[in-house]
Amino acid sequence: MGTFRELYNRLVDAALRNDLEKEVREITESGEYGREEVDRLLHPMEHPVVMRTEDCKCPPGENCEQCAVECLFSAIDRDENGNVVISTADCTGCGICVEECKNKVLTDRKEIIPVLELLNARKRPVYAMIAPAFNGQFSMDVTAGKLRTAFKLAGFYGMIEVALFADILTLKEALEFDRSIHTDKDYMLTSCCCPIWVVMIKKIYHELIPHMPPSVSPMVACGRAIKRIHPEAVTVFIGPCVAKKAEAREADISDAVDYVLTFQEISDVFQKMSIDPSALPEDMRDHSSRGGRIYARTGGVSEAVQDTLNRLKPERNIKLKAIQADGAADCKRLLKEVMEGNIKANFMEGMGCRGGCVGGPKAIIDKELGTIHANQYGDNAIYPTPIDNPHVIHLLERLGFHTIESLLESDNLFTRKFE
Repeated sequence: MGTFRELYNRLVDAALRNDLEKEVREITESGEYGREEVDRLLHPMEHPVVMRTEDCKCPPGENCEQCAVECLFSAIDRDENGNVVISTADCTGCGICVEECKNKVLTDRKEIIPVLELLNARKRPVYAMIAPAFNGQFSMDVTAGKLRTAFKLAGFYGMIEVALFADILTLKEALEFDRSIHTDKDYMLTSCCCPIWVVMIKKIYHELIPHMPPSVSPMVACGRAIKRIHPEAVTVFIGPCVAKKAEAREADISDAVDYVLTFQEISDVFQKMSIDPSALPEDMRDHSSRGGRIYARTGGVSEAVQDTLNRLKPERNIKLKAIQADGAADCKRLLKEVMEGNIKANFMEGMGCRGGCVGGPKAIIDKELGTIHANQYGDNAIYPTPIDNPHVIHLLERLGFHTIESLLESDNLFTRKFE
């Protein structure tokens, strides 16, 4: 029997040839793979975000508990044969165990096959939603405009920069801060970006939920906005994060994003289709501000909200004082300190991956280089903050927000309720 990765490549190649049904039939008849292995790729949404693809292969006496040690959510156990068992109720999809598995028997859910089938069918518009951390991932000279052209060549109807919706969430978070922070004892746990940070608060530090503003993530905001304007659309988020695959299926926000792919998955597809984004012409359609673009790295959310708040409310007596947690362990440490009353700031940002999204488990380049590219992308923005960005204001108008203050309404596209 071949490996799961080999099966994945065979089915991706078949889907790209528009010959998937025949390939699946041949694989099934040969008995080379079991029905469950094939089903994991054909119907990924029916399977967990993180899965074991074969038995663990730890040699006798070798310490192979690192995956369980690194899991901050106690989601990993062992069965009677010593194989990893992942609790679907406790797993957040952070992907740390996948990286720590020495024998590579753990994998994240692969959602590419149904996306390729939708692209082949051409019955519904499929939108690519690219994470702010994209800059530099596909090569140094791949701009948003070139990447948009690449997605269209691959069969997508269009590409939207999620940074544009990070702009909108920055405005919302700045307004939430102004509404909520009035004394030196008040503080806010920003909730609009990292799913690991959000789930950690919900599952482990539930008492802190009242300090979380009711904001969806930029990914969810982007998906909902697309579906508001184009109800028939299929939305596909592409980024460096495995936890986004779990976030997209959370009950109260599952209406926004249909599939989540990684940078590496879409890079592999471009390569198989002989699409070189760096060689393509520009196709510029939307423009985000510096604020939305720097969400990709640790400290970016804090900086974006601070700059926007200074533009909106320069007269405020209590200024935003931010602190960041960098990585899942640091997030847990910071939240523990807050629970103990050791509060050193009034705006706390948590990033579950070291370096922020640029350090995600499925980033193509290392986090240091990713940070450099994220900063360069931000510095190249025409507009310094979302409130300066006419594209943001126009989009909000189109979505029914006639003032930025209406972003604070309790029932709108960009609000969720934490319980």
